[in-house]
Amino acid sequence: MNDNIHGYIESLLQPRTGLLAEMEQYAAEHRVPIMEPVGMDTLLAVMKLQKPERLLEIGTAIGYSALRMAEAVPGLHITTLERDEERFNKATQYISQSGEQNRIRILLGDALELAEQAAEDGPFDAIFIDAAKGQYRRFFELYEPMLKPGGVIYSDNVLFKGYAAGTDAPSKRLEKMAQKIMDYNQWLMTHPGYDTSIIPAGDGIAISTKRSEEK
Repeated sequence: MNDNIHGYIESLLQPRTGLLAEMEQYAAEHRVPIMEPVGMDTLLAVMKLQKPERLLEIGTAIGYSALRMAEAVPGLHITTLERDEERFNKATQYISQSGEQNRIRILLGDALELAEQAAEDGPFDAIFIDAAKGQYRRFFELYEPMLKPGGVIYSDNVLFKGYAAGTDAPSKRLEKMAQKIMDYNQWLMTHPGYDTSIIPAGDGIAISTKRSEEK
């Protein structure tokens, strides 16, 4: 998205207050990646239309997205996975402060090793992938069997700061990461079991809807 347009849309969003504002400040000070405001607003708008009842989040960080989703979708129950113990503890603290601990369950560990535990809370109406970018396809393949027909998988950062769309990356490491995201996007768009669209909001959000067995 054009930077001027992105900045204009962001200027129209209402600032967060209270705990969410505190979390945004903490994330900025401690360099914890959370969704950009425009991307977050777009994701929540789509989820409000979908109205999922059970959602699996891969990549809790400090619990910011989980709390935003819980606030936006009444009755939503979230199972969220985080491998970093410090972030897990901070997320637990924030979720407890919010009073949403009965709706948000956090599991500590590598998402590639938590499928059995996560499955206890499934099947899911939605899955949100926002963790290690190089593992997106593995996350998708591991957890998509837990998604109901007609369910949606949301993948964040699929434009990867524009690098996945052809913007020159400043390092070889970022070039390799961009290529992995490009490969993931191509794989998603041709997946026989899903219909996918990419929205150029925030850092790019892929929305993949699981086709029914009949289709």
